[in-house]
Amino acid sequence: MKIIVEGWRFIYHSYCVANQFQLLEMLVGVSHRPRGQIELFHRDMPYVDSAWETKVSLFDRPNDALLRSIPSPAANQSADVTLRMYCPWNFAASSSAETWVFAATEWGIITNTVLQAIGVKSIAQTAVNSEAKIITPSAWSKAGLIRSGVEGDRIAVVPLGVDPQIYYPVSGDRRQLLRQSFGWSNYFIFLNIGGQTDRKGIRPLLKAFAAVADKYPHARLVLKGSELLYPSRDEIAEACRVVLDDAERARVLPRLIYTGSQLSFARIAELYQAADVYVSPYLAEGFNLPVLEAAACGLPVICTAGGPTDDFTRSDFALRIESKFTAVAIGGETLFMLAPEWEHLTDLMCGAIEQPGIAAKARVAGPGFVADNFTWRRSVDRLLEVVEGDKKREEKSIFEPIIL
Repeated sequence: MKIIVEGWRFIYHSYCVANQFQLLEMLVGVSHRPRGQIELFHRDMPYVDSAWETKVSLFDRPNDALLRSIPSPAANQSADVTLRMYCPWNFAASSSAETWVFAATEWGIITNTVLQAIGVKSIAQTAVNSEAKIITPSAWSKAGLIRSGVEGDRIAVVPLGVDPQIYYPVSGDRRQLLRQSFGWSNYFIFLNIGGQTDRKGIRPLLKAFAAVADKYPHARLVLKGSELLYPSRDEIAEACRVVLDDAERARVLPRLIYTGSQLSFARIAELYQAADVYVSPYLAEGFNLPVLEAAACGLPVICTAGGPTDDFTRSDFALRIESKFTAVAIGGETLFMLAPEWEHLTDLMCGAIEQPGIAAKARVAGPGFVADNFTWRRSVDRLLEVVEGDKKREEKSIFEPIIL
């Protein structure tokens, strides 16, 4: 099969992360499949913002070199499939037999900001229902596309994955060494990774942590933002001003640990491996890959119920925050989100401290479940099944039965 991927490499954007791991799996993992050889090409597309280009190597040297070695296709080169892994989304037909577009919705709908970037007022003004087909990572995201006017039979759900060679539980001794190196030895660490924006749940998280810290002063909240992509430090400061009173700020700020530095995937895995609990009270997400990565590293995860994480979490390693599906008017449009109950979040965070058995169970259950169901190998297997299956259906439709 000949595949042309159009997308981003070497930036820490969610589309880019998915693209890079998929590319590596197509290159390295193909020998594990009965499908035969994949002939792979990559066309680098312009970044939304050139400032996003990473200044550190996200992979080890061999994988970085492998990604850079993928040949570029000729200008009008044809292939079996063109897969677009970038935004703004482009639904126009390609020179390939099949055109697939990776698209995710966070706010339960395609937002006006996305439509403006594409250059339309409605998704119906694009070729979305007549040319390209869509790959999206979760049932929540698919529902948002359908709500916006995309025909459901043009959408395939292909979950994201993790690389178990990077994200895995470490031994007790290794974990203690990591905690010492981070200065976490005497603390109970709640971890959250991502752009610290409102939709990621920074406000309910800070409010709940203020209550947790009042009861358990040894608790610490570690936030890994990305100053390259989002002004996370400013978002955190604003959230503290809005949702915390003076007494709560006095408790939270000395116990808040933040970094906005770029880190390799292996270094980020060490944060998961050293922490005690991963917590993500998100309002709107297309998938929420850090929750899956944390589970693969053996962390219990606390995450919002009702959203995309329902697709890949189970009760033996995940605690779900009660939430309410809510329509909100923002900037002249109606968006849909999940409003997590911060009081329930507080109870779950306190319970994680009080009941060590939760962590012990998650340390076994999470990595096993992820390895069986949500590796990048399984994700790419599903991706190829989708695009190959669609092609086979078209080939089959050429022939008609003879009726005697």
